[in-house]
Amino acid sequence: MHNNNRIGLFFGSFNPVHIGHSAIANYAVVFGDFVEVWLVVSPHNPFKQKNTLTDEKHRIAMLQIAMKNLNLPVKICDIEMHLSQPSYTIRTLEALEKEYPDCEFCIIMGADNLACIEQWREYQNILNNYKIYVYPRLGHDAKALCSKYNVELLNAPIIEISSTFIRENISKGKCMNAFISPEVGEYIMKNKLYKNK
Repeated sequence: MHNNNRIGLFFGSFNPVHIGHSAIANYAVVFGDFVEVWLVVSPHNPFKQKNTLTDEKHRIAMLQIAMKNLNLPVKICDIEMHLSQPSYTIRTLEALEKEYPDCEFCIIMGADNLACIEQWREYQNILNNYKIYVYPRLGHDAKALCSKYNVELLNAPIIEISSTFIRENISKGKCMNAFISPEVGEYIMKNKLYKNK
C-alpha cells in the first residue's frame, strides 16, 4: 500500500544511466512507500567536476530509453536544469514543493551520500523536514548511518557499478553491454559519446 502522494526523488548525473540506477529505482518503487519515483537529473553536482558531464539532453534521452520498457512508475525530472547552478538539493526540494504542492517529496540516496550529508547546504533543514531513504553502499555502514541521522534504510541489493567506470571503458573501446541496457549502448555508439574521458 503506497502513500498516494509520496514521491521518491533519486538524484543523479546519470552519466550514463546504468543497470545499477535501474535496479535502485525498481527496488524503491516495489519496496518503498512511494506512488512514483522521480529520477532527478543534475546538471552539476557541487562535489563533482562539471567538465566530465555529457550534455544534459543526451543524459535525459538515455534515461528515457532505459526506463521505457521497465513498466515502472518512474518519471524523469529535469527541474534542476531550470534552476541556478550549482544544484543544491534544498533549492530543488523548495522548487518542487512550490510546483507540486500536493506531493510529499522524499529523498532516495546511497549510504555514501549520507556519510557526507553534513557538507550539504542546509543539511539540517533537509534532515528535519524530509523523509530520507538510504540504500547500502560498499565501504559504509548503512545501518549505523541511518541510526545516527534517524533516516530509513532501504535494504536494496548492493550493486557496485559506477558511471565513471563505464565512461572510462567505453573510451577505451571496451564492451559495456552487461552494465547498460542494449538500447542505451546503441544510443552511446550512435552519438559517439564518451569517446574521450
